[in-house]
Amino acid sequence: MRVERTTEQTVPKEETVYTYDELKQCSNYLLERTQLRPKIGIICGSGLGGFADQLSDQDVFPYTDIPNFPTSTVEGHAGCMVIGKLSSIPVVCMKGRFHHYEGYPLWKCTMAVRVMKLMGVEKLLLTNAAGGVNSEYNIGDIMIIKDHMNFQGFGGNSPLFGVNDERFGPRFLAMNNAYDRDLRKKAKAIATEMKIENVIREGIYVMLGGPTYETVAETRMLQMLGVDAVGMSTVQEVIVARHCNMKVFALSLITNKCVTEYENDDMANHAEVIAVANNRKSEMEELSRRIVITMNADNTN
Repeated sequence: MRVERTTEQTVPKEETVYTYDELKQCSNYLLERTQLRPKIGIICGSGLGGFADQLSDQDVFPYTDIPNFPTSTVEGHAGCMVIGKLSSIPVVCMKGRFHHYEGYPLWKCTMAVRVMKLMGVEKLLLTNAAGGVNSEYNIGDIMIIKDHMNFQGFGGNSPLFGVNDERFGPRFLAMNNAYDRDLRKKAKAIATEMKIENVIREGIYVMLGGPTYETVAETRMLQMLGVDAVGMSTVQEVIVARHCNMKVFALSLITNKCVTEYENDDMANHAEVIAVANNRKSEMEELSRRIVITMNADNTN
């Protein structure tokens, strides 16, 4: 029996990314319900969602109300989009992000970044909670991310999977200077003004899939590769933001030290992450606020 073959290729339904029109529906939903037109977007990490509470003139949109939006299922991630003013500057803030370990493909984890782009956002500030791989880092340190290692990308798992839509960005994307050099330099100057330069680091972040924390062998390998901090988010959002030609700045709050000795019985846990975030809340929020002011000044110059 001869089997007829077809040259037509279809993408399986579970691998079909959001269309431009579906993402436009999200952005239109938000813009039709607020008078503000933010140029700066913010994504808050575990235990850091309180930053959104600083916004005045708030319009709050639960993810469950926004068309096509996934929902956040992690403690410390409230699950809403907040549009408001920070020091009179219009911003849009994700109070809770989406993670691959929640069962979402990477393109769905990052869809809100493209929604922000369609809303008019040009610059993105991201925060996360991370484990300290660098042995010189201390719990409570704040790391300015200067670069990342995309481990999931090494395995061919990318938020840019699928047919490329040139309305967002190019098929092939350069990722050098992914974390804007000028913003990093200005952030260090701001930290000095705040007199918190003793807790500021600058280093390389790696995203692992989670939800497990790292084994001793994995942490040792990361140290050998020159990684300074490890987490379960951010990298894929940065990739999509750069694909959308946004300027990016990101901070990691070091909430635990990764274990590198088999005799060490310490165990990382999410409650510790939240507790450290709460203790460093004021410095993280003030640093982020001043960076937003700097971003806005760059927009107006």
